[in-house]
Amino acid sequence: MHNKIAKILEQLNAVLLGKEQQTKLALVCLLADGHLLIEDLPGMGKTTLAGALAKTLGLDYQRVQFTSDMLPADILGVSIFDKQLQQFNFHQGPVFTQVLLADEINRASPKTQSALLEAMEERKVSIDKHSYSLGQPFFVIATQNPQDQAGTFPLPESQLDRFMMRIELGFPNKDAELAMLKEQTASTLINAVIDSQQLQTMQAAVKRVQASDVLLNYLIRLVNESRYAAEYTNALSPRCSKSLLNAAKAMAFIEQRDYVVPEDIQAVFAAVTDHRLNGVHGVKQGSQALSQTLLNSVDPLQP
Repeated sequence: MHNKIAKILEQLNAVLLGKEQQTKLALVCLLADGHLLIEDLPGMGKTTLAGALAKTLGLDYQRVQFTSDMLPADILGVSIFDKQLQQFNFHQGPVFTQVLLADEINRASPKTQSALLEAMEERKVSIDKHSYSLGQPFFVIATQNPQDQAGTFPLPESQLDRFMMRIELGFPNKDAELAMLKEQTASTLINAVIDSQQLQTMQAAVKRVQASDVLLNYLIRLVNESRYAAEYTNALSPRCSKSLLNAAKAMAFIEQRDYVVPEDIQAVFAAVTDHRLNGVHGVKQGSQALSQTLLNSVDPLQP
């Protein structure tokens, strides 16, 4: 099973050069059955990474380009009246897939953004008093441009909290960009390394990873610090606590351990908490992220 993990990371790193940490975190998110938000400037490879993840994991996916005039029905689907049968038939939208790539999600209006809330949390959608279950597994991989870009609407905190992780790609280093200019990437040679059944087997193995009471106490002290210390305006929710534990378990699984250590929490902490602590304002460039301040304030060895 871990040979497959190595092949998945190898292929992703061949597509997105010089971003080994980001690709590992993205894989951690999906193994932990979470939704992923990728934020950065246009042209940094956000959509490339999202598409490569879906193809590498052998999942069906739909890509939706979010725009300001998009309506919720464009994502969820719509009921159309059939004159011959004298009844309404529901036509499924692109959300009925295994991976929904919501490209530039913050260019859509808040009304359209909110259409994904039920799907992300409950893996179903409700339309015209009927509920429709989504496929398994189901992930939303969303990309968004920085909030200071023209034509963007900030994601509300309620939706940010439903993304297990938010990652940034950043500019490539010189060698990676040189290889990209020489067309030495494998973006057109993406093959499925596993299928959806194997992915669900891995997700089940992640859930069996053990976390000791000492480790759980460390996690609780971290989230409690955000709730009671004055410098944190946005406290970490219980959903964040669960996301942090699940992501740490997935990181331990990738590192070939069946138990979680504090370093696993520390490795995923910023990706899981940055977008929650900073809310719609994001992380200001040049300043220390609140997540790192929080992480430094709690000693993992403290009883």
